[in-house]
Amino acid sequence: MELTPPLALFLVLSGFTAAFLSGLVGVGGAVVLTPILLYVPPLFGLPALDIVTVTGITIVQVTGGALSAGLAHLRDRHVDRGLFVAVAPAMTVTAFAGAAASVLVTGVVLEATFATLAGLSALALLVLRHRTAPATEGPATFSRLLAGVVAAVIGFLAGMIGAGGAFVLIPALLYLVRVPLRVTIGTTLWVVVVVSLAGLAGKAVTDQIEWPLAIALLVGALPAGPLGTRLSRRTRPARLATVLGLVVLAVSIRMWIDILVGISSG
Repeated sequence: MELTPPLALFLVLSGFTAAFLSGLVGVGGAVVLTPILLYVPPLFGLPALDIVTVTGITIVQVTGGALSAGLAHLRDRHVDRGLFVAVAPAMTVTAFAGAAASVLVTGVVLEATFATLAGLSALALLVLRHRTAPATEGPATFSRLLAGVVAAVIGFLAGMIGAGGAFVLIPALLYLVRVPLRVTIGTTLWVVVVVSLAGLAGKAVTDQIEWPLAIALLVGALPAGPLGTRLSRRTRPARLATVLGLVVLAVSIRMWIDILVGISSG
């Protein structure tokens, strides 16, 4: 697809928006960026992007945006290495298994699974936003076994639906494993980096990435991650949980509308 100036501007702004939210609330950005790229371009007279193109360029933006935001959170000492070790390997392995198993499931079921997980995560963040674990001065105290089991389950589901899984991992770490919010956000970003790099490599070697479009996304993403992180450190945890919950809920509602419309028209 040709990268025209209007399309480049749209991609830069989209990459900035997704990466800013990544730094602010810890999601990789795909949960926001994918619907934007799929549904918004035709509204402005731009060519529609198919799902293969969207997933290919989104994985580049997610990796770059999460890395830039993750470095900022690392400088703020909001990354727990013990939590990362407990979560990242388990989630990466089971994500591969989930991706392989997804061929046995229909597309509608995968979309419904994604929308359901997003809706449940949003409700948890909005209803339980005042029940996050208190911040600690030293390393966070948590069950590594529980964190690993939770990550393994989420990784499998994320692999099936083709997402990084941060929008599910964050509420699970907050309310099941009881990790403080800022540590959850900072550590989750680095988990997203690892998982996204694996996906990026797979799509690159199979020539699924439109690099000019992906670079336009990165131009907007790289400066936005640290800006979101700067605002994150000044925002109360309950408000951060509310922002993430509302964003994920909006995505869930939009996906369910598309699913129901597709079923009724089919």
